Amino acid sequence: MNVSILLDMVVDGLGDRPLLGRRERTYTAPEVAALCDSAANLLTERDVKALVYLDVNGPCFTIALFAAARAGIPLVPLNYRQSADQIVSLLAKHPGALVITSEQFEDSCSAAGLATVTRDEWLAELSASPAASPFEAPQDPETPAAIIYTSGTTSEPKGVVLRHENLTSYVMGSVEFAGAAESEAALVSVPPYHIAAVANAITNFYAGRRTVVLEQFSGEEWLETVRSEEITNALVVPTMLARIIDADGDRSAPSLRTLSYGGAAMPRRVIEKALIEWPHVGFVNAYGLTETSSTIAVLGPEDHRDAVDSADENVRRRLGSAGQVLPTVEIEIRGADGAVLAAGEVGRIWVRGEQVSGEYSGTGSVLDGAGFFDTRDEGYLDVDGYLFIGGRTDDTIIRGGENIAPAEIEAVLLAHEAVADAVVVGVSDVEWGQRLEAVIVTAPNAHIASHDLREFVRTRLRGSKTPDTIHVWDELPRTETGKLVRRHVLAKLNAESERSS
Repeated sequence: MNVSILLDMVVDGLGDRPLLGRRERTYTAPEVAALCDSAANLLTERDVKALVYLDVNGPCFTIALFAAARAGIPLVPLNYRQSADQIVSLLAKHPGALVITSEQFEDSCSAAGLATVTRDEWLAELSASPAASPFEAPQDPETPAAIIYTSGTTSEPKGVVLRHENLTSYVMGSVEFAGAAESEAALVSVPPYHIAAVANAITNFYAGRRTVVLEQFSGEEWLETVRSEEITNALVVPTMLARIIDADGDRSAPSLRTLSYGGAAMPRRVIEKALIEWPHVGFVNAYGLTETSSTIAVLGPEDHRDAVDSADENVRRRLGSAGQVLPTVEIEIRGADGAVLAAGEVGRIWVRGEQVSGEYSGTGSVLDGAGFFDTRDEGYLDVDGYLFIGGRTDDTIIRGGENIAPAEIEAVLLAHEAVADAVVVGVSDVEWGQRLEAVIVTAPNAHIASHDLREFVRTRLRGSKTPDTIHVWDELPRTETGKLVRRHVLAKLNAESERSS
């Protein structure tokens, strides 16, 4: 099934309902379909091999996604925040592509030998060249629908191939068609090169929910947009939610009904404050990867409230979980020998399902013989099937022969009310191989002495898992989607150590 069939379903089922853009300029499904038919004609006539999107998010991105699907070519959203050399390198992987971009990237595109068009130019051209009849999209479900590059926080970005069957399986397995009321509106604050932006562009459209994009995030601007556009559903990453609930002034959000978050660990202080701030809002923690076409596990609104209200520590602990796996996804927690582990045992998370791609451009599939994908995340399932994420296996610190997961220590640090953000890394050490060093960001108007925080950790873990040193920085290096860039933390700590030696 081609992704553009979902567009056709919305055209037939929802007619002229406004589905895309802010109130002053919205697009209906028939308007989007007409533009996509025009785009598919032009892309096919010009023998365009891929449609690259190198710009901020907005209505044009959703139109580009469906247009590429209509034409049977992949959409390739690229990170516009990368260096010029990185952008040129990625563009060079897509010969024959058309790049939707802004003037600032024209030189990079020219260096890669690719044609460009701005968002406004492209939409104007499509409007001026209406298709005589609907374009018949190819129906091969194994055709690539999108190639999305990973964030590259631990290695060079890899192009994840998401085929039409992956994306349509995810949408139809997790979203009710036309299930949203006409008054509903979603606010998306993640950049277009993130899987959540791709998934939300399709799912909100399929549900019949008008999508509004916040191009440049700030807590105050987010709140103002929620109020002015009467947003009912929103998507943020943990660092965004922290800034929203700590924003000065009016933090009311009367229209908001559901707020989804994911992409990184959520500090307990932040989610508990948000639950108190907005008692009328249902919070959803969504865990997924680019390779799984977005969400594979969900902690729903009732789970959040039950965890906060419960006197049972096992139930309260679920507030830090990723929730339960979707019915359409199979999960196994495997040990180092590949054996499937029992509930409560920590191991590597493997998943299988039609929405799971597990395929990289230039490399091919990395699924095992049974069709399972290695997420490279560690974690465990409790007895009731709640998934707890323990961090990336790549992040493991080896101190004196002991394997230590930094996520466990970070969770303890973040449990302290004075800590707003935290990271733990392994720094080279002659005696221990690696020593533990932590970096924290203090909460607004808070202060804590390093030795007191170390004692706080020691009383909850053990001495070998207590950071040898705790540094205080103004902020931690994170991507726009909230992922920690640990190599940047380590590089800065090493540089500081060299200067002081």
